[in-house]
Amino acid sequence: MRVMPTIDEYLENARSRLNRVSPDEVETAVANGALLVDIRPPHNRTEEGDLPGAMVIDRVVLEWRLAPSSDARTVDLEPGQQVILFCNDGYQSSLAAATLLDLGVDGATDLVGGYRAWKSLVTGSR
Repeated sequence: MRVMPTIDEYLENARSRLNRVSPDEVETAVANGALLVDIRPPHNRTEEGDLPGAMVIDRVVLEWRLAPSSDARTVDLEPGQQVILFCNDGYQSSLAAATLLDLGVDGATDLVGGYRAWKSLVTGSR
């Protein structure tokens, strides 16, 4: 019988494979060539705002738009280019980044705490 991981174990395993980016590192990472990708649903972007410089790729098509083997790829990445995904709070983006690693996007990672952590940093609110 196969022992299934808990969701917390699954998330921890995904994150252990990522070189995650903190909110205060985003600006420098982008200046150094990182691609910032917003995978939040449209209603969150409308209600909460955008992170400047981010490309929007809906989560439902993310792998098809970025995977090197995909015929539906819309983004050409440099080998090893950092790709920083973010969602609302940094959970969904961790799992998505690990999936991209599996598909050959070597620089895939995510934003610790997601959009809301970044927004809190830039507005000074907690």
